[in-house]
Formats: sequence, structure tokens, C-alpha cells
Amino acid sequence: MHRGRIERPGPDPRQPVTAHLRRSSLKLRPDPPERPPLARSPRTGGSPLPASNPDSHLATLGWDDWFADRFAALAALPAADLVPARVVADHGTGRVVHTGAESLEAQLDRRLTAAARRSSEPVLPAVGDWVAITRSGHRDALVQAVLERRTAFRRKVAGGASQEQLLAANVDVALVVAGLDAAPNLRRIERTLAMALSSGARPVVLLSKADLAGESAEERAAEVRQTAAGALVVAVSALTGQSVDRLPELVPAGRTAVLLGPSGVGKSTLVNRLAGDDVMRTGAVRSDGKGRHTTTHRQLVALPWGGLLIDTPGLRELQVWSDLEEAGGVARLFADVEALAARCRFADCGHTNEPDCAVLDAIAAGQLAPGRVESYRKLKGEATAVGQRVGRRRREEAALGRRRRIASLREEELTSWP
Repeated sequence: MHRGRIERPGPDPRQPVTAHLRRSSLKLRPDPPERPPLARSPRTGGSPLPASNPDSHLATLGWDDWFADRFAALAALPAADLVPARVVADHGTGRVVHTGAESLEAQLDRRLTAAARRSSEPVLPAVGDWVAITRSGHRDALVQAVLERRTAFRRKVAGGASQEQLLAANVDVALVVAGLDAAPNLRRIERTLAMALSSGARPVVLLSKADLAGESAEERAAEVRQTAAGALVVAVSALTGQSVDRLPELVPAGRTAVLLGPSGVGKSTLVNRLAGDDVMRTGAVRSDGKGRHTTTHRQLVALPWGGLLIDTPGLRELQVWSDLEEAGGVARLFADVEALAARCRFADCGHTNEPDCAVLDAIAAGQLAPGRVESYRKLKGEATAVGQRVGRRRREEAALGRRRRIASLREEELTSWP
């Protein structure tokens, strides 16, 4: 018995390490329930979204019964004259929404802005969100409410603040993009995949610039497949068109995908290839191998076959948010490590130098990469730390809210006293 450690009770449950190295495929979130037939999406020829067209319909933007039910609850409010729309662009200073028939410049209603200022976790519309709007002019709209999100891709803001940044909402497929023009950064791919799994979207890895990889393309792709733990991995080239024809299968009509990856991996070039026109600005990679930020805002692009694609600015850093632990993104991506960890002698094993550690045994036997274990440990630690800070802040806000309500009740009693 080791003092200070949590030793597993009962007989030694360990088995030979090799028995637990068969990595089970990821149980990806199933597609949403079958949707009603979609209205035919106009072919844009590279336009970011369909132009004003009376025959267009919300279904071409991804609207279905799930969102309709949530909008109906808002529309039933007294004196509500609300119209559903989807946020299709965020320029920082303003947003653009689309009603299925036309695009409108949108500002936030004062009540929505005030509520956001009072909360440490404000609900503000992001690209991909469905919102309830009222018209405030011929080409303008006011966002009155944000509908419940089916999925959301979040990260922690840069710096020490424990606040979330919403990158995209209501996404069906998360396309994790990495370039094959150099050795893929497996640890970054793991991080992005874990966050994609936590968002609720189906993750797919796109290995861009396959034309520049030469004979090493398949070897590099094989390394990524080992890391992706069951997620589909596709090597593509926007220049030659390799595997580009698979995108309509991955992002069918009425479904939304988001491109996630650092600058310089060819996201905007891929968007332009898929859209059939230069809808996103592109730029050359810098001499030090790092990408240039050519996409400066988030935008939803309608693809010729009816699929929808959100391009995001290059992500220089990906700090995880608390939902990584809550939604089980780490556990699902690192199922092999978790299975081994369950066989360690100590329930709180850190897999560093503990005795009878199945994870360390697997590393020593050459059956598990040390970098993968380090990535697992780091992501789990970051998510736990952020979750603890967020939980503490929520408890403090709840306590403050209770004190304010008590103070308000006492004030009412005093004013009503004869």
C-alpha cells in the first residue's frame, strides 16, 4: 500500500498491455434526424450567398424542424413581429444576416446588448447562428434573440481571462485542415480534433496541398490517420482538384461545415476552388513557413451544390474551453490512452513515474507514442483548469445574484411598510 495514493480496490485487474492497444474507432455523433426535402439551392457561381430571390427558402441555409420549434416559442410572444434569419458574416463592427430571400445589415437590439454586458458568459450571435430579427429599415435589421444552438465550436480567448470565444455555430461537419507541404503537426491536429468532437460536429481531417507532398504524401497521411482515431482523413489539392469531388458527399445540400486550421494551410484557396470563384482573398506563405492572415472575418459561403461552408481566420493558437472535458472530447479522441489508464494500479495515476502504470509500460514497449500521451495529459490538464475557473466564477455570480435578490426584496418590504 502506497501512502497518499488512491490504489484500486480488489484483485489486480491488469492484463497484458498489448490486449488494450486495439484502438476502438470513434463513436461519432450520428447525423441529425432525417430532414424534410430541401428547397433547391441556387447556384451561386462563387457568390458568398444567393442574391435576392423570392424562390429561395430558409432550408437552403440549413433551416429544419429543430430550429423551427425553437423559433416558434419566440414568435409566440405577445407583440412579437419576428423573422428568422441566419448570421452569414461577422465583420467585427457589424453582422450580416440572411432571411432566405435577402441579406440585411444587422445590429443588436439594446436589450440583447445590455443582457450581454451583465453576464460573464454573454450570448451574442456568431456566424452560423439562427436569430430572431425585426426589420428596422429597407436594408437593415435588429437582432432580438439568438436561437438555441445545436452545435458550437468554442475556444478560450487568448491571455489569462477565462472567457469563451465562439468561432462558429450550428455546424454539422468540422473540417480540420492541415498542409501536406510539410510534416503535419500531429499535436495541433489532436487538439483541434478534440475541440471539434466537443462541439458536437462530425470531425473530418482535410490534408491540403497534396500536390506538394510528392512521394511522402501517403506516409504523412498514414501518420495523421493513426492520430485521428477513427475520424475520416482525406488528402486534397485545390490546385489539381484531387479529392475535391468528395466534398459534396461530406457537406451535402443544407448542411454546414467549418474550416479550422492555421494560416497558410490553404483554407481560402480551397473555398475558392469549391465555390468556383475568388470569394476569399488568398496569399502566399511567408519565407519562414508561417501563413499570412488573408481571411480577416468569418463568413458563410453557399457552395454550388447547396452545401454551406464557414471560413475562419487562421487560428494561431487554440486554447481549450471547459466544454472539452464536459463533452468528453479528450476521452473520445484518446480512447486508447484512457483504456490503458484504466488498467493502472492507481486510480489517480499521472503516467509519469508511478509503479505498475500500464501507459508507461505501453510506451516502453514501443506500442504508444510518448508525444500522444503528453498531448493527452496536457489537453486534459488545460480543460480541467479552465473548468475549475469557470465553475468558480459561476458560483460567485450565482451567490451575487442571490444577494441582489434578497436586497431587492428587503427594499420592497421597507418601501411598502406603512
